[in-house]
Amino acid sequence: MAEADLDAIIRQLAKQQTKALTAAVKKRRDALLARAAKAKDAGGKAQGKALATAAYEQGLAAAKRLQTAADNAADAYARAMRKAAEDAAAAAAAASKPKADDNPKATAKSKTSATPKATAKPKPAKAAADKAETKPAKTGAKTKAAKKAKR
Repeated sequence: MAEADLDAIIRQLAKQQTKALTAAVKKRRDALLARAAKAKDAGGKAQGKALATAAYEQGLAAAKRLQTAADNAADAYARAMRKAAEDAAAAAAAASKPKADDNPKATAKSKTSATPKATAKPKPAKAAADKAETKPAKTGAKTKAAKKAKR
């Protein structure tokens, strides 16, 4: 099972859970039908049967949603793994491909863009007045002094 793909494992586990959920739903339906059979009047029996039917339908719908969600997750995982394999193959192909400098225009552009611009002005340093506007770090000195004064 170590060699199995995770999407197959996801599907297998979901199938097991769906079977267990379906069995629990049927058991619950049978219990509700048994309670309905014990009812003394016809209205109670009809209500019990309707409750059993509704519980059965809701349980089967939940099992179907569980199976659908697991299938979607398995499909998404399989797609992601295929894409990752394709990306890895493309990266390996790009890495093994030799770089050719046959295009002189491209190399000329890269050389000119690599030089720093002389027209760019350096940022001015912050003045002392700008630094004074910022709040000092809170050290708790004021509260300590207030506590000492109270003593």
